[in-house]
Amino acid sequence: MKIYSRKYQSKILQLCSYFPVVAIVGARQVGKTTLAKLVSNSIGKRSVHLDLELNSDLSKLENAELFFKANRDKCIIIDEVQLRPDIFPLIRAIVDTTGENCQFIITGSASPGLLQQSTESLAGRIAYVEIRPFSVDELPDGISVEKNWFRGGFPKALFAPDDRAAFNWLDNFIKTYVERDLRMLGVSVQPLMLRRLWTMLAFLNGNVMNYSNLSKSLGITVNTVKRYIDFFEHAYLIKRIPANYSNLSKRIIKSPKLFVNDTGVLHALLGVKDLNVLYGSPYLGSSWEGYCINQIIGMTKDAYFASYYRTKEGAECDLVLSKGDTAEFAIEIKFSSQPRLTKGNTEALKAINAKYNYVIIPEGEPYPLREDVTAIGIKEFIEILGNKNR
Repeated sequence: MKIYSRKYQSKILQLCSYFPVVAIVGARQVGKTTLAKLVSNSIGKRSVHLDLELNSDLSKLENAELFFKANRDKCIIIDEVQLRPDIFPLIRAIVDTTGENCQFIITGSASPGLLQQSTESLAGRIAYVEIRPFSVDELPDGISVEKNWFRGGFPKALFAPDDRAAFNWLDNFIKTYVERDLRMLGVSVQPLMLRRLWTMLAFLNGNVMNYSNLSKSLGITVNTVKRYIDFFEHAYLIKRIPANYSNLSKRIIKSPKLFVNDTGVLHALLGVKDLNVLYGSPYLGSSWEGYCINQIIGMTKDAYFASYYRTKEGAECDLVLSKGDTAEFAIEIKFSSQPRLTKGNTEALKAINAKYNYVIIPEGEPYPLREDVTAIGIKEFIEILGNKNR
């Protein structure tokens, strides 16, 4: 498969020039290894690559200290480093001895163990870069927003020869995750239970979380449900968006909303194999909302705090981007070329009182929906956010 450039390369290179260890984290199969190899070709020093899922490479670290010292003049790339968390103290000792930058590039599937071990052992020596599936602002020519939305952003699915091949890859991705990968991250539960939970979360995509209902449906405790969902979130498979508390005088709904992180995975879990089927699906609106929210949060994660706004009286806004106590953007998402604001939307926008109000639609240049609200296509809106974040 052709290797496409990613927007993360320049940031990783910049961090490599300052930090002795750079960690590339994200879901499995998102392209972390490819990025690490691309970066290693541009850092001005030789590199050596270890994939800890290969027994042959894992055995090279039976005496990790000798291996690291033998390759001290190289950048050592270690894939799936969470499989050997015990080497973090050794990495710390090595980088403290040499004092050089870009000694290690490590990748991991963002398990809690990886984050905890590296934070404790490598504080001040490591920088993290979270890699997401291909987003709308890095799509190559020939790949439309519609295809990115339907197939998601995992390279093997997005660039598959047809939708059938993309669905088959996604289905196997899900199967491998529940049968092997999540267990490797420390989830000691039967694959069937994990598959059921993940599927239930897909049907709840875009909805306010109700842990009690999930608990009853699965026959497990609420705390167990929360713990499993935490694992899904740590593995970058789902995200929970907190409620916005900008107006405490209202009867705010406080539970988070849940979204599957990749809409290709979402559609595979829902059994949606064809784009035309999706257009007639009752999950069309929540799928489009999830796609847009994933795109926006991926662009603005470090710049804004993301939340949603909803009251028990029906006022609602899909996404609020804030800095401190100030709401910068209030965003409503509509799968329509002629969107209309509901009474609940109007009440929410008034209560939030953001600097900018937008309605995101599938495509189109910005135009005024009313004096203080602009309708705009998702790709065009991402361009606006990108310009503001520079």
